Amino acid sequence: MTNKTTQIQATGKYLRLSTAKTRRVLDQIKGKKYQEAILILEFMTYKPSKTIKKILESAGNNALNLKYEKQNLIIQQAFANDGPKLKRFQPRAQGRAFRIQKPTCHITINLSIN
Repeated sequence: MTNKTTQIQATGKYLRLSTAKTRRVLDQIKGKKYQEAILILEFMTYKPSKTIKKILESAGNNALNLKYEKQNLIIQQAFANDGPKLKRFQPRAQGRAFRIQKPTCHITINLSIN
């Protein structure tokens, strides 16, 4: 008999957040219990924490659909990958234009059962 752990996943794609700043928040909740992570994200002042909280709640609701209790969930993985960069131009003096790259990211959160 093998001990198979169930993976519950939620993903947010093409989010207008910096990958580095998002990873800083995700590192705070890795390995934490579901309820504890929600509480941490609620009181964080960083911009990505609101979006990450929504994705985490979505993963929790996915677990409810599979008949698992939210208090038994642990954040197994939480990572942010680079998305496509939005290319924009900033007008400068004498007809020049400077290029601005606005980053996007994809956030994935995997939960597992105790």
